[in-house]
Amino acid sequence: MNREEMIHRMKARRSAWDVVIIGGGASGLGAAVDAVSRGYETLLLEQDDFAKGTSSRSTKLVHGGVRYLAQGNISLVLEALRERGLLRQNATHLVRDQSFVIPCYAWWCIPFYTIGLTLYDLMAGKWAVGRSIPLSRKKTVQSLPTIKTRGLKGGVRYFDCQFDDARLAINLAQTVEDLGGTVINYQRVEGLMKDKGKVSGVIARDLESQELVEIPSRVVINATGVFVDRVIQMDEPEARDQVKPSQGIHLVMKHSFLKGEEALMIPKTSDGRVLFAVPWHNHVVVGTTDVEKHEALLEPVAEKAEVDYIIETAGRFMEQPPTRGDVLSVFTGLRPLAAPTAEGKKTKEISRGHKVLVSEGGLVTLTGGKWTTYRQMGEEVIDRAAKVGGLPGRRSQTRQLKVHGYLPRIDRSDSLYWYGSDRKELEQIQKEATGMDQVLSVELQINKAQVVFALRREMARTVEDFLARRTRALQLNARESIRMAPAVAAIMAEEQGKDSEWEKNQVTQFTALARNYILNSS
Repeated sequence: MNREEMIHRMKARRSAWDVVIIGGGASGLGAAVDAVSRGYETLLLEQDDFAKGTSSRSTKLVHGGVRYLAQGNISLVLEALRERGLLRQNATHLVRDQSFVIPCYAWWCIPFYTIGLTLYDLMAGKWAVGRSIPLSRKKTVQSLPTIKTRGLKGGVRYFDCQFDDARLAINLAQTVEDLGGTVINYQRVEGLMKDKGKVSGVIARDLESQELVEIPSRVVINATGVFVDRVIQMDEPEARDQVKPSQGIHLVMKHSFLKGEEALMIPKTSDGRVLFAVPWHNHVVVGTTDVEKHEALLEPVAEKAEVDYIIETAGRFMEQPPTRGDVLSVFTGLRPLAAPTAEGKKTKEISRGHKVLVSEGGLVTLTGGKWTTYRQMGEEVIDRAAKVGGLPGRRSQTRQLKVHGYLPRIDRSDSLYWYGSDRKELEQIQKEATGMDQVLSVELQINKAQVVFALRREMARTVEDFLARRTRALQLNARESIRMAPAVAAIMAEEQGKDSEWEKNQVTQFTALARNYILNSS
């Protein structure tokens, strides 16, 4: 992916696009892959970087949703289990099987969750990942070496999948490009074009050049996550809000927090939520919270009460409770929950399902949903958009479509396995000049060639793009990412021909951002 080439392609087009998609997160990218794979001329515009918002801040799980099963949302669970299987099949370099253990401190807990999770397995059918089984007290401690043993009766093991959300987003953008589509980051839609009351395109500003362009399209899709209401109101200023943001935070700790490779799942916390502690990139992600928010922000910040809740809850199940000093990074995301029609519903009670809406002016909006079902969401929204835009009827091609980077076999002992088929090109960059294999972080296994690759092939534009999303340095260890920032900025400046002032500003901006990922000691 090359941004200058994409901009040229957008400007050179003389006729209307078939589909213009606003938003470069999970839902927008899923829609773009589906549209371009059907042969529709497709353009995706993202106001910041791909997956800058919610789509890089998940619990890193591809799952059917045990909690949704408990809520009786059978259709969502069935859909998610199928989609989990398809994603596991089509993005082997980013998705892997993950075992979870529920520790039980009451005898009823073991048969109760074994029966429920066996039903979960049966619902997955041919897409099942593994079989749920009860565990003895000894086996539970072997699986979760740091678990609190006092009163422990045993446990239950079940299986779901784990993935890297931002890396999947980048690979989906590359998949769109591979198939002939156009994707551009830092391109903010500031208005909608209309013809006889119908939406006929978008007005977008390039945030690097500040150039404003009009882009005609047969249909426009609003897939902007927690920001969908802003785009809806460009079309219908008096429209009611369609999204209720819900904030979730995650704490990242050293691998020693769990020690083993199995994840911890607490199915019911003191306030009725679910808590996960999941191994990820040789660290552990612990979360999450579910707090209603009244404003959508691009960089939400964790509240002290949320942090305290996770530390206190996790501590009740660990022999050595975690402290604020154990937290290497805290990241915060806003879920774009489809606003309920009934008043008074708590965010944890709102369905994680998605909705496709069409305005009188023909703006197609996708709301709600989650990463696991991104492909299904894309298929449904393109089915609807094709009718709205009068596009030729074509069936979705994405069930068997391999995501960019796919390899049939993955060597997970390689610290850079998640590049998949791009690993070879990364090796070529390492060989092309002296010092390209220079290690920037031993702890996070990041080298100079990765920065160059991110610029040349992954459309990274800033130090943040590289440290937050092309690699996961910021989420894994905020202080280490701040330490790396000057070296990354220097490499980017040299590769792109930027001056020392750009380099200095990049370090300053990233450091200010990264400080929000560091917990104060009190």
